[in-house]
Order: sequence, then structure tokens, then C-alpha cells
Amino acid sequence: MSTTLFSAAFGVGTQNRQGAWLEVFYAQPLINPSAELIAAVAPILGYTGGNQAITFSTAQAAQMAEAVKPVDAAQAALLTRLAESHKPLVATLLAEDATLTTTPEAYLKLHLLSHRLVKPHGLNLAGVFPLLPNVAWTSQGAIDLSELAERQLEARLRGELLEVFSVDKFPKMTDYVVPAGVRIADAARIRLGAYVGEGTTVMHEGFVNFNAGTEGPGMIEGRVSAGVFVGKGSDLGGGCSTMGTLSGGGNIVIKVGEGCLIGANAGIGIPLGDRNTVESGLYLTAGTKVALLDENNQLVKVLKARDLAGQPDLLFRRNSQTGAVECKTHKSAIELNEALHAHN
Repeated sequence: MSTTLFSAAFGVGTQNRQGAWLEVFYAQPLINPSAELIAAVAPILGYTGGNQAITFSTAQAAQMAEAVKPVDAAQAALLTRLAESHKPLVATLLAEDATLTTTPEAYLKLHLLSHRLVKPHGLNLAGVFPLLPNVAWTSQGAIDLSELAERQLEARLRGELLEVFSVDKFPKMTDYVVPAGVRIADAARIRLGAYVGEGTTVMHEGFVNFNAGTEGPGMIEGRVSAGVFVGKGSDLGGGCSTMGTLSGGGNIVIKVGEGCLIGANAGIGIPLGDRNTVESGLYLTAGTKVALLDENNQLVKVLKARDLAGQPDLLFRRNSQTGAVECKTHKSAIELNEALHAHN
């Protein structure tokens, strides 16, 4: 058996009364774990290769802690703590970055993103939605929806309030990991699986979906939709939106370059190059007709916004008299136009 794996983690989670996984917490997920670590735990777990999620007992956790002490002190310390658990334990071992098959695998990949071990679009997340059960996220943790009413009654009979914070497939990122060097005004608006780069501030109305995020530093007061990655030094103004692949963006990967500004209540459906500005209130879809202007504000050509995708140093604005969407550049628009069509 090959002991070279793509990822591995030891976790503690929640199951429903039928033993199905609702969620898993991995304190120290690993990318490319050492062959020595895997060789030490494989016999105890009965791992023989491939992508597997293997439940293990507290006694096995203690065994593995002793076995890995010589090769990985941090994982040994974690396993020692897991040996004290009153909740179910699982080891998730991924030989390759393949299509997901279990809920613990799905949670591991979401952890890899939020721990900044992999950037958005760096993982195969095919099959993720059916493997994330829709659960009630409560003051007593994750609860199966079919069991919620009974649990609420049980809490009331004990004189307690079971508070339901949300009903969703994705939990809050900060219940699993708080990345270093970030400010998050409302933790409920960052889903597990978000990549929040160091130096990022997410204000109260900001939102970051899974498999999306920011390189950092940056200011997020708008919506970073699934699949969107925001470059260094960019600012998303209040109420602005980025079109993700889950909300009509098709197969176009929407990203925001470095040093960009998307104004308040604006939006983009195209990738932005570095140092782009989108005027407040302007929603720029791929098919939006854009008048390309030269340095004298003379029309060069009318084209679709997708033809300007990824180009640097652009200002997108709406003419307040005609309503036309216009684009100006720090460069000559003629030069830009020639560059756009050089390979046609």
C-alpha cells in the first residue's frame, strides 16, 4: 500500500440517531501528510488505501497517539485529546483529490479551504451538496431536522431553551476555524469552506461563500459568491455582488484582480483584471454592451463586457445623460482594442 496521501485528518463529529454523519470538526487537517504518519496509523485503523472515512474508538485514538509520537508530536497531542471524546471519532484519509463520496470527506475539504491549505478552485468538490445534510445549527450543536422537535421539547422540559441559529447545509466557518489576521463583523455570514486571507476585514453586510474568498488584505462589504476569489488590496463596497457559478455565472470563473474597487450596490458577471473600478450601482454582466472610449472620451468601439474580462486598469461607468455603459482606461483605448483582437 502506498502511504503517500493527498490529505488526512482526525476528527470528532455529530451523528443522528441512525448513525449518519451530520458534521465533522478537524482541528488539524493535513495536506500531503508524511508517509511515516500514515504508516503508523494504518494498521490500527485497518486502512488499506484509497479514499476512506474510518470511525475509530477512544482506545484506538490512544493507540494511534502512541504510534505517531516519534513522527508527529502535534498529531499525537491531538489524538491524545480525541481519546477523551464522548462524541464519535473519524479518520478521513484521501489518497487522491477525487469526487467526494462521504460526509466526513466533504467536511475535510471544506476545512482545507478555511485553514488556507488550498485556495478556491484548488479542490475537486464534485458531489459535495448531496453529502452535506441540511441540519439545524443550534445552541446544542448540529441536530437532524427529523429529530429537532423532540430535542426542543426535551430542552424545554429541562427548563432550557434550544436556540436554532440557522437551517442550512453549511455551518459558520468560525465554529470550525478562525484564520489568523482577519476581522469578521458577523460570523454567521462566512460559511465553512470560505478562504479568508490574512488582512481581510469582512463588515456586517459582507458575505463569503464556500470555495470562495480573498487573498487579503482587503475590505469586503459586499457579496463574494461561490467560486469567486478576490485579489490583494481590493475593496467590495456595501451591497455589491459578484456572480458565482451557482447563481447564473455558468462556467465562467469570476475573480477580482488586485487593487480593484467594486462600488456600493454594483455587481460583476465577468472576471476583473488588476486595478479595475466598477462605478457604484452598475451591474456588469458578460453580455452588457460597453462603449470603449479613448483618452479624449471619443468612442472607439462598442463591445460586450466579456471582451474586456481580465484586462487591467479599466474604469466601468454609466453615462448619466445617455445611460450607456462606458469603459475608460489609463492606457489608450486604441492600444487596448488592438491588444484585445491581436489573436483573433
